[in-house]
Amino acid sequence: MGMTITVDIADAHVTEEIFETIFSYFTYVDETFSTYKDTSEISKINKGLIDSQGYSPDMREVFILSEETKKKTNGYFDIKTPQGKYDPSGLVKGWAIYNAAKILLEKGFSRFYIDAGGDIQTSGTNEHGEIWSVGIRSPFKPETEVIKVLSIKDKGVATSGTYVRGNHIYNPHSKKPTDNEIVSLTVVGPNVYEADRFATAAFAMGKKGIMFIENLDGFEGYSIDKNGIATMTTHFNSYIK
Repeated sequence: MGMTITVDIADAHVTEEIFETIFSYFTYVDETFSTYKDTSEISKINKGLIDSQGYSPDMREVFILSEETKKKTNGYFDIKTPQGKYDPSGLVKGWAIYNAAKILLEKGFSRFYIDAGGDIQTSGTNEHGEIWSVGIRSPFKPETEVIKVLSIKDKGVATSGTYVRGNHIYNPHSKKPTDNEIVSLTVVGPNVYEADRFATAAFAMGKKGIMFIENLDGFEGYSIDKNGIATMTTHFNSYIK
């Protein structure tokens, strides 16, 4: 889907084979869910070539999870675009990272860091025995400036914003792009799937999105508005190094 993926495994018994397994899984996800590939399953669905009876098990799961997320976010998460097409990328990225993490855990690895397009799942500690560090990039100088560094263990981090892909997140209620009041919103959650789906929805809510995260049990958030003013949830400070 046009994103950089980094996998760092600190377990002593790591092999090249496990990296091949993980990257093969991400390739499969891309070939199934990428809206940029005409041959992907989601593209074929959008062209009317596959109906709901023909969905693959993973596609069916993603549609079910998307509908569940829509209900939990008061309609601020919706994979149906204003053009009437389906785009589940606001959920699929975190879902795929989390699934990759589960593959590692099932194969006996417990110390790793997976980053796909800035959404991250950590487990255990790094090669130095320290909790993994996660940087929040400045939405105004994303290539050169990190504004916060977080210590994250056994949790997920996801950021929604306009500074990489432009204003690509829309408000499902107005059917228009978000109002640009918020330029970045980072969410820490129990895993990257949960963090990703709620970060997407909260960003679509605009300025009130941070309060939505505040009221979610087990989640913390950090938003930055167009003037560079940051707002964080009550316990977000506990993650700052």
